[in-house]
Amino acid sequence: MSVLVTLALAAVNLFTILLFWQDKQRAQAGGRRIAESDLLGLALIGGSPGALLAAQLLRHKTGKQPFSNQLHVIFGAQTGVLISLTFF
Repeated sequence: MSVLVTLALAAVNLFTILLFWQDKQRAQAGGRRIAESDLLGLALIGGSPGALLAAQLLRHKTGKQPFSNQLHVIFGAQTGVLISLTFF
């Protein structure tokens, strides 16, 4: 994987973690929330590891359905693609 792709994925994951944290803060304060579609969109473009990590560390959206299932499906699909690209 090129350095540029690695840096882009790192940036997407850090941004995803930041938005999960921000959404958690807004939820606690009763403020305007970040749309689940935006959070899932970030996961879809490569931020799924950061999304899963943030959800667990922040204890945020782990029981929210169908969001949690959709996040796990995205992560599983990306893992499958990565494995197939690595070994096939």
